[in-house]
Amino acid sequence: MTDVNLVAVLVAGIVPLILGSVWYNPKFLGTLWMKLARLTPEMMEDGKKKMPLHMFLGFITALITAYVLAHFSIVWGVFDYIDALELAFWVWLGFQMPVNLGAGLWEGKSWKLFFINTGYQLIMLALVMLVLVLFS
Repeated sequence: MTDVNLVAVLVAGIVPLILGSVWYNPKFLGTLWMKLARLTPEMMEDGKKKMPLHMFLGFITALITAYVLAHFSIVWGVFDYIDALELAFWVWLGFQMPVNLGAGLWEGKSWKLFFINTGYQLIMLALVMLVLVLFS
């Protein structure tokens, strides 16, 4: 586990925060996401009070994701961008997509919301993997 590049993990850990701020921005998918998730502007305004905590915890979880992906990439011998994107896809397909699908089905959420959330996860994993390969 000492082969994991911690600088790469740190940089890759920032990627989900940047992507999330664009993906869920009201000027992109944020307004539709709020509607489909049944979130009101008032709820979002109340959430702003906890934004520093949410950003910190989001960063910690992004670091964990980046670290695990870095470890996976070492174990599976990922050395180029194609391998990185392939690993990201398989991790998404095996772990992220089923969780989002199950939550959507059991919570009665719309397919559009599923595609917004799981699309974010797929792109996030791909970008994190690309950053990790860039640093390897």
